[in-house]
Amino acid sequence: MIVMKFGGSSVESAVAIARVASIVKTRLARKPVVVVSAMGKTTNRLLAIAEEAIKGNRDAAIEQLTSLEKFHLQEGGEIGGVVAEHFKELGELIRGLAVLGELTPRSIDAISAYGERLSSLIVAEVFRQNGIDAIHQDSRDYVITDDRHTQCAPLYPETYTRLETLTPLVQKQVVVMGGFIGSTTKGITSTLGRGGSDFSASIIGAGIGAEEIQIWTDVDGMLTCDPRILTGGHRIKTISFAEAAELAYFGAKVLHPSTVVPAIEHNIPVIILNSRRPDVSGTRIIAESAPSSNPVKAIACKRDITSVNIKSTRMLMAHGFLRRIFEVFDHYETPVDLVTTSEISVSLTIDNLKNIDRIVAELRGFSEVTVIENQALVCLVGDSIGTSPGVAGRVFKAVSGINIRMISQGASLLNLSFVIDGADLEKAMNALHSEFFSELDANVFDRFAA
Repeated sequence: MIVMKFGGSSVESAVAIARVASIVKTRLARKPVVVVSAMGKTTNRLLAIAEEAIKGNRDAAIEQLTSLEKFHLQEGGEIGGVVAEHFKELGELIRGLAVLGELTPRSIDAISAYGERLSSLIVAEVFRQNGIDAIHQDSRDYVITDDRHTQCAPLYPETYTRLETLTPLVQKQVVVMGGFIGSTTKGITSTLGRGGSDFSASIIGAGIGAEEIQIWTDVDGMLTCDPRILTGGHRIKTISFAEAAELAYFGAKVLHPSTVVPAIEHNIPVIILNSRRPDVSGTRIIAESAPSSNPVKAIACKRDITSVNIKSTRMLMAHGFLRRIFEVFDHYETPVDLVTTSEISVSLTIDNLKNIDRIVAELRGFSEVTVIENQALVCLVGDSIGTSPGVAGRVFKAVSGINIRMISQGASLLNLSFVIDGADLEKAMNALHSEFFSELDANVFDRFAA
C-alpha cells in the first residue's frame, strides 16, 4: 500500500484531476490511498467569504459563495446533487455568521473544511469516470484530533486504530480522502492547520502501514534553493528526514514541517513528485541520506522576519533571565525561530507580529528592547555541515559584503543560520548558491532541474 497526496494545483479542475487519474492508474498494483487538498485556492476563497459575512456584507458573501458553487458544480460532473447539498449547508453557515458577526476558531474549521470535503468527492467521481474503481471515505471518520481548532493535533492512538479498519477496503478499491481535516472526539469538524494535507497523508500512511508516502505537487522535488528567490536550483535526489525537517521549518514550502513526524516514527520514505512531470523521479526523503561530497544540501530562507534584541545589565550573573524572556513569548503563543545569547543580552527572531506590541511592553518591564523589522533568515542545511571543516569560513567569505546581524549553528549540527536585511536576501542567496553548488555530487543532485 502507498499514499498519494495531491495538492490544490494538481486537482484545480476536472482536467487536472483526469491527469491525476492517469498517474494513479500506473500505481494501481501498489494499492494507493489518494489524499487531496482543496481545489485551487478554494480554502482562501471560503475564508474570504466568511470574513465578508461577519463584516455584515451578507449579499457580497452569498454572491461569492454562489460563484464558488458554480465552479465546483462545473467540475463535479455527475455528483452535482451532492455538491449542491454541501453548498446548501455552507450557505446556512454563512448566513449564521452574518447574524452573529463573529468568526470563532471552531467556525473557521467548519467552513474551511468544505474545500477538502468537496474536492475528495469530486476526485473520486472523476476517477470513476476515468475507469478507476474508486471510493470516497470521509477523513473525519478516521483522523481524530484534540479541540484546538484551526491548529488541531492528531490523537494518534485513536486515529491509528480507526485507520487499521481502512486496510481491507484499500485492498479492493482506490480510497480517496480529503487532507487537512479530521474531527474531535465529540465528532466536531477540525483541521490540522494550513498546509495540513501533507500531514494528513503522513498520518494516514503511518496508520495503514504504507510502504511509501508520495507528495505530488507542481515542482520536481526539493531544490537546492527557493525558486521564488533564486532560479537555477538543482533537484535533490535524496535527503534525510532530519535535513528535510530543517528545510521545511526554515522556509522550504514544498513540505509541511509536521509531515515527516509520523513518517520518521514509522520509517516510511516520503517522495516529493511533480504531477505535471510524473516521469521525473523527484526527491526521496529517507531515514539516512546517501553520503555526499557537498556539505550543504540546500539553502532555505524566510522573508519578513523581525529581530527582537533584549538587553539587561541587571541580569549579569543572575539566573532566570532566559526563562523570563521565553515565558513572555509562550504567554502570547509566539514561536521563536533563531536565538543567540550572551551574559546580558538575547537576540531572537519571530515571523508572527500579531502580539509584538504587548510582548515588547512586557519585556521592557525588566530589560531594554529594540525591534528590527524587514529582516531575512538564511539557513544552510546539510548533515555534514557540523563535521566538514571550513564550511563557516566559506559561508561568510561568500557574503562578506553583506551585514550579518545574528549567527547560529543548530545543536543538531545540521544547519548554519544567520539574519540579514531583507533587501540583501537575493544577493546572499546567489552568492551562497554559487559557492556551494558549482560542483555537484551526481548521486545526490540533478543539475538539470526544471
